[in-house]
Amino acid sequence: MTISFKDKVAIVTGAGGGLGREYALELARRGAKVVVNDLGGSRDGTGSSDAAAEVVAEIKAAGGEAMANGGSVTEYEQMEKMVADAKQKWGGVHILINNAGVLRDKSFAKMTPDDFEFVVKVHLTGSAFATKACWETFREQAYGRILMTASSTGLFGNFGQANYGAAKLGLAGLTKTLQLEGAKYNIKVNSLSPVAGTRMTEDLFPEEAFKLFSPENVAPAALYLVSEDAPSNQIVGAGAGGFHSAWVMMNDAVWLPEGQRTVEGFADAWDEINAMTNLKAPQSGSEQSGAILAAMQKVLGADAGPSSTRG
Repeated sequence: MTISFKDKVAIVTGAGGGLGREYALELARRGAKVVVNDLGGSRDGTGSSDAAAEVVAEIKAAGGEAMANGGSVTEYEQMEKMVADAKQKWGGVHILINNAGVLRDKSFAKMTPDDFEFVVKVHLTGSAFATKACWETFREQAYGRILMTASSTGLFGNFGQANYGAAKLGLAGLTKTLQLEGAKYNIKVNSLSPVAGTRMTEDLFPEEAFKLFSPENVAPAALYLVSEDAPSNQIVGAGAGGFHSAWVMMNDAVWLPEGQRTVEGFADAWDEINAMTNLKAPQSGSEQSGAILAAMQKVLGADAGPSSTRG
C-alpha cells in the first residue's frame, strides 16, 4: 500500500530545518501542497533567516508545490493569515503538523520567568494558535489531520527542561481533548515524541549518534499519523529507526470507606493505590470518575450510587 497526499494541503510549522524540513519534503514528494512555515530564528527564538524560502525552493526544484510563510506561531492573527493564504492559493487546508519550537534550557533554580513563559508560549500556545486557525476549516470540510510534537521530556522528565517539559506534556493533553471534540468531523489528532539530531539537539549527541538520529528516521511516523487512515489519540515515539507507543495509564481505584478517609488511612492503603496492576489507558477524563464509582460499588454493592459522573 502506498500512502499518498495527492490533493491535500499541509501546513508544517518550524519547517525551515530539521524535522519540519524533512516532513515538508516528504509530504511534497507524496503529492501534498505544502506551506513551509518558519520564523527563521535560532533555537532560542532569536534572529531570522530565509530558511522557509530555501525549503520551498528545494520542493519546487523537485517538481512539487509549496509556499513559504514567515508568521510567528505566537501571533494568532499571523496564523489566521497563513491559513487564509493557503486556502486562497489551493482551496483548503487538510493537514497541520505543529513542529515549531525553541529551547532555553536551564535548571529551574536558574531559569527566569521570561525563559519559562517564552518556551511555553512557542510550543503550547503556538500549537494551539495554529490549530485554532485551521479548526473551522477542518470542521467545515469534515476532514483534518493534526500532529502535535510532544517529547520524552514532557512524558518522563529531563533535568534542566522544566519549561520545555511543561509545554510538551501540555500538548499531549491538548491532543486528548481535541481528538474528542474533532471526532465527529473526521478530525484526527495525535502526538509524536521524536528523538532526532537537529540544530535543537546538535550539541547533545556525539557525532555518530547525531547521524543515526537523523530526521529522515522520524518522518515515517509523522506522515502516517497525518495520513487519511491515521489513528487518533495516539502518543508515538520515534528515533533512529525505532518506534514505540506511549500511554497515560491508571490502575483500578481503591475505595476507602468512611472512617478510613484520613491521611493515615490513605498511607495505609498506599501500596495498593500505587500498584502497577490492572492498568488501562482511559480515552476520556470521565473514566477516572467511573473507576472510582466502580471501586465503591465493588465494596458496597450495585446500589451504592449513580453509575457515572463527570470528573
